[in-house]
Amino acid sequence: MTMPVTLEPKAGATSEEAAADPAPRTETAPAKIEFRNVNFYYGDLQALFGNTISIAARRITALIGPSGCGKSTFLRVMNRMNDEIPGTRLTGEVYLDGEDIYGPNCDKVTLRRRIGMVFQRPNPFPKSVFENVAYGPRIHGESRKSRLSEIVERSLRRAALWDEVKDSLHRSAFDISGGQQQRLCIARALAVEPEVLLMDEPCSALDPASTFRIEELMRELENEITIVIVTHNMQQAARVSDTTGFFLKGELLEWGPTERIFSKPNDKRTEDYIQGRFG
Repeated sequence: MTMPVTLEPKAGATSEEAAADPAPRTETAPAKIEFRNVNFYYGDLQALFGNTISIAARRITALIGPSGCGKSTFLRVMNRMNDEIPGTRLTGEVYLDGEDIYGPNCDKVTLRRRIGMVFQRPNPFPKSVFENVAYGPRIHGESRKSRLSEIVERSLRRAALWDEVKDSLHRSAFDISGGQQQRLCIARALAVEPEVLLMDEPCSALDPASTFRIEELMRELENEITIVIVTHNMQQAARVSDTTGFFLKGELLEWGPTERIFSKPNDKRTEDYIQGRFG
């Protein structure tokens, strides 16, 4: 018999909101990213096996599974970060709003503006807080100081960081806390107005308070952008996501609404992983 992970109220929800809306949204949303029979290889080593799914727009999708099962590889397929690794190759198709992102007409610079990424450990640039956020807009041609200031403030506000750093925008990004650095990296990603935000274990190096703020932030951003998060934290996946996918040995074994995945999974292996019997 399944012993489900407790589905806690959504991050950032008031008690009234939690009572009115205790579970992730289940209404139909259009597909933002589609995978069709995707296989991925590191040289002769196959890391992903025939995965076919649709990721809903303006929803939070969590990818769970043991270490080395292909979650991060799958995540990086979406913005072609794996292309930077020599000897890698992909078969199958991946579509963003119906456009083949592995087709000959795909511009990777444009793709990575549309699909931003936040990594496991905070990786601010060796620049000021301001210049970290302004970096992307500058690269894409924005040079007006007034406009850059507007973008920096808006991005920091969206990342729930503005009030903490507004009086120290020109200090080094390395001088702020780890949790603040991670939110700075989120603000940096948001500054170029991405449609999708990929998050690879974004809270694994953070304390509980910082983790809570990142989770709150994800729920606040959900109505604006599509979020896909890789996490080993089952409670986090249950708290923040609308949809969950379980990976094992490069194969997407189960995919569906988070509430169902955690309370009544279809595959015994999903249940065993969620209950900590392996992984």
